[in-house]
Amino acid sequence: METNTSQISKNFFGTSEQSLKEIFAEWKVETYRIHQVFTWVYHYNCRDFNEMTNLSKALRALLAENFYFSLPKIISRTHSQDGSIKYLLEMDDGAEVECVWMPSDTRKTLCISTQVGCRLNCSFCLTASLGLKRNLTTAEIIGQHLAINAELQESEQISNVVFMGMGEPLDNYDSVVEALRLMISPQAMKISTRKVTVSTSGLVDRMKNFQNENLSINLAISLNASDNATRDRLMPINKKYPIEVLIDCLKKYPLKPQRRHTIEYVLLAGINDSDDDAQRLAKWLRGVPCKINLIPFNSFDSSEYKPPSKERVLKFQNYLIEQHYSAFVRYNRATDILGACGQLAAQSAMSAPS
Repeated sequence: METNTSQISKNFFGTSEQSLKEIFAEWKVETYRIHQVFTWVYHYNCRDFNEMTNLSKALRALLAENFYFSLPKIISRTHSQDGSIKYLLEMDDGAEVECVWMPSDTRKTLCISTQVGCRLNCSFCLTASLGLKRNLTTAEIIGQHLAINAELQESEQISNVVFMGMGEPLDNYDSVVEALRLMISPQAMKISTRKVTVSTSGLVDRMKNFQNENLSINLAISLNASDNATRDRLMPINKKYPIEVLIDCLKKYPLKPQRRHTIEYVLLAGINDSDDDAQRLAKWLRGVPCKINLIPFNSFDSSEYKPPSKERVLKFQNYLIEQHYSAFVRYNRATDILGACGQLAAQSAMSAPS
């Protein structure tokens, strides 16, 4: 075997099967060894190539020379009254992101981040106040799952993953797609495609690319308004991809049988929660296979917005149900620790000079 001495040592986490296949071909190593390495790393949680006893010493030495293992470091854990835990994680370069572990009777869900900050500037989102610092790498994205799962008891292990933390997932397209491939790969993390959801604010061009990736991953679309003027105010990305363009994309988006899009609609008092809003929303979504999650806004100090009353939320929901939609009220988790929808933003990053 010969190694490429110009190759810089890199984090093994995030290395795709295809990338490893190309490297092993260069090293003249049999392809089936990839499965063996992935089994050690992802199924046996092995972090030392020297312990991979069914590999030759020469291959183990090559792997150790060219790869290292590094996971995000858990800096703090903040516990919510509802059982959720918000984690602050530090990357190798000192960048910090937050993610939230949310338990329920049927699942243990991890909400992960894809960017340090976000550039889309949605007016109701705390993460937007950071701006975009940088994208996370594939290793940093799956590393959130691996680092947190490693400290959880067996009964608390993560079952579901939602890409709904800091950042717009499809704005970090390549790294997110590679992370998804590793998550759902039988050779790697073995998570069912039905248990992974990717949120997007509606980057239509990226959604069109995503549908061709053969991933069968559920999308959750943050709509949050029933008319373009309001959505322009709430979500500036609407000026590039207005509601009619987004809805047209959803109608044409290929879905597997029994699959539906999830429409996320954050309810803001006096902004997007009127009877007229409910009626317009129902008209927009006619012909779109979807379920609708209505999310009463959870206020934070710097926000101009307030949540609607429970009566208003239920009236909005009931109208959609009368129109034969599956509409659910999703009350935020971890609201007491700023872990709710749109509220992830590492406090140290907010206070640090830019």
